[in-house]
Amino acid sequence: MELTNISFKALSITSEIDLNKIAIYLGMPKKYTWEQPLILRAKELESIYTDRMNELQQVLIFSFGSVVFVNHSDKSEIQMLLKFLQTFERDIDLSRVDSFTDDYSLHIGNIEDMELTDEYVIVNEYEFFLPELISTVLAKSVALEKAEQQLGKVQDSLEVMIEQLEKGKLRISNKVLATTTAKIVRHEFNTLAYIMILDKPEVTWTHQSASQFHDKMMDFFELNDRYTILKSKTDILYHITEGFSDISHSIRGLFVEWIVVILIVIEVVLTVLQILGWVPSHT
Repeated sequence: MELTNISFKALSITSEIDLNKIAIYLGMPKKYTWEQPLILRAKELESIYTDRMNELQQVLIFSFGSVVFVNHSDKSEIQMLLKFLQTFERDIDLSRVDSFTDDYSLHIGNIEDMELTDEYVIVNEYEFFLPELISTVLAKSVALEKAEQQLGKVQDSLEVMIEQLEKGKLRISNKVLATTTAKIVRHEFNTLAYIMILDKPEVTWTHQSASQFHDKMMDFFELNDRYTILKSKTDILYHITEGFSDISHSIRGLFVEWIVVILIVIEVVLTVLQILGWVPSHT
C-alpha cells in the first residue's frame, strides 16, 4: 500500500506569542484571537526564507507559545523561522526549543477505519482540515508537557517548605508565600486558561467529519485527562499554600500576643516596684 505522507513537528517555545504583531508585519490584516492559530503558507514563508516553498508546507503559530511545522524536513528552515519569531518575542530561548517537542505524520492510504498511533495517523482520504486539526492537538500536547514540568518545579519548592515544617521550622516569609502563590497563579493562567484545552477549532462546528477526527485525536493524546489532572494538582497546591499561610499568620499572631503579654507584665512589675519605692515614679 503506497501512502502519501505529511510530516508535523510541534514545539513549545514560550508561554505567549502575539500573533497580530507577526500578521501585521507579514501583511496579513486579519485580527487574530487567542483560539485561532496564525497559519503561514507558501506566500508568507517565502518572504521569510526567500526560497521557493512547496504548497503543502505550512507553519502554524499558536498564541499559547507552540509552533507546528508542516512538511519541514530542513532543520535550517526551522531555525530560520524560530529566529524570525524571536524578533517579536525576545524571551524565546533558541538553545532550549527542543525541550518540548513532538514529531508526527499523516498517511493517506486505502484503509477502512482511521488508524491512530503515537507516531502517525492513517486516514482513507485527505481532507483540507486535517493539517490544522493535527497541528492543534500536537500544539496543545507539547504545551501541556511544558506546563506539567513547570508544575513539577512548583511542587518541588512546596516539598522543601513541607520538610522545613516537619523539622519544626514554622516561620515562612510572606515573600516566599507570595512568590509560590504567584507561580501557581501564572501556571493556571498559562495552561488551564490560556491553552484552552476544551475549546474546539471553528472547522469542527461546521464539518461533522472534522469534529469526529478532532475528538479521536484529543482522546488518543489524552488532552482532556491531562487537563483534569493538572487542574486537580493546581487546586491541591492552592490548598497547601493556604495551609502554609494560615500557619504563618497564626505564628505571627501568637508572637504579637506574647509581646503584648510581656509588655503588660513589665508594666505591672514597674508599677509594683514604684509602689514599694524601689523605682522612682515618673509623675
